This record gives sequence, structure tokens and C-alpha cells, in this order.
Amino acid sequence: MIKKNNISVCFSTDQFEKYSDGKSTVVIIDLLRATSVISVAFECGIESVIPVKTLKEALKYKNIKNHIIAAERNTLPIDGFDYGNSPYHYLDADVKGKTLALTTTNGTKAIHLAKEHKVITASFVNLDAVVKYLINDNNDIIILCSGWKGIFNLEDPILAGAISEKLLNSNSFLSNCDSMRASIQLYSIGKPDLFGYLSKSAYRNRNKSEGVIKDTRFCLNPTIKSSIVPIFINGKLIKS
Repeated sequence: MIKKNNISVCFSTDQFEKYSDGKSTVVIIDLLRATSVISVAFECGIESVIPVKTLKEALKYKNIKNHIIAAERNTLPIDGFDYGNSPYHYLDADVKGKTLALTTTNGTKAIHLAKEHKVITASFVNLDAVVKYLINDNNDIIILCSGWKGIFNLEDPILAGAISEKLLNSNSFLSNCDSMRASIQLYSIGKPDLFGYLSKSAYRNRNKSEGVIKDTRFCLNPTIKSSIVPIFINGKLIKS
């Protein structure tokens, strides 16, 4: 009998210690917007991404040749940084071959939280590539939703559900995880209109600026796709 690998979904960083086992592959999701930005940055030619936890750490890379620094806190860009946390900052920008130092409210912290595992990042931009990678990786999987400052959010489990559904359909995985089942249900309910489904979510009501609304539409229904799966090695996300 062929052994099937397990899928678990962790709904927030504050719960991760209950899932962490030091050996599973961890898939980081910060759909709105960090992991979507990371996917777009790589697809547009960024060579590597250095996710850092603090603004002070990110600023160390300022004025270093071929480095870009980007920061976001509470959905807002930060003065003194090249970019905020929008995928549109990278589309048609001169970023090829450069290194991005990025710090965000939730996503970059989640990456460091899971760093004792093999860590990759996922978005709807690279959804199919992530699923293919995980099937070939042949390992147990923990999908870590970055959440919002340690608590559950509605958007990250939607992508967790999309990934989990495709993995289960591959017949290479199994799961006895209720949060994974809930993620698939959330994705199924929201799939016809993800933007509308999230209309009453905390994120959608946290920042109603035109820029964030535009970013949200893109992250939920991206106009580009990527075959790149970023993997966290020696403090950097690189192309797997």
C-alpha cells in the first residue's frame, strides 16, 4: 500500500506550536498581501527575498546596491521605504536581478516562526506550482495561515482550502484535520465571488482605500500566473 502524506491547516501563528513537528513542509499564506507580493516579485525578476521581522532590520538594506526595501504595517506603507506591500509595485518595474528586503505585519513574521521546517510561500499567483511542488515533495504538510496579529482571518483559509482540495484530489494525501475541512468549505462557498465573499471581512473593513481594494482584487484573482515556488533557505526566499 502506498503511504499517503498528511495535510494540516493552522489558522493563525498563535496556534502554530500545536502543529509544529520540525519535519513537515510548511506552506506560508498571507494572501492579502505579503505572499502574493512575493510571488509577483519573483515572477517580475526579483532574484531573492529577505523577509525580516522589524522595520529596523529592513532599513539595514537601504542604499545597498541591487537591493530594494519594502515595508507595511497595519495595511499602510512606511515612509523611507522604496515600496509598501502592493503587487503593483513590481509589475513593469525595474526589479530584475535585485534582492528585496521585505517586512510586513503578519506574513514575514510567519515565515520566521516556521523556519525550523522546510518553508515555502503560496498565493493564487503560484497556486498550481505550489500544488505540483507539494505532490513531488512527498512530505507531510502544514499550511500556516498568517492571520492578523496572531488571530484568525477569513482570507488566508480560502487559499488553504484551494490548495488542500487540489492535494486531496491528487490521491496522494489524506487528512483528519477539521481546520483543513473548514478551509475547503470556506473556499467552496467563496469561490464564485471571492471579493464579494470577503466584503464584510475584517481586512476589507480595515482599509477601504482604492489602492488596497485594487490589490485585494488582484490577489484574489491575479492577472498573472507564476511557476515559481519560493523556498526559505539560509534567511532568504529563493526560487526552488
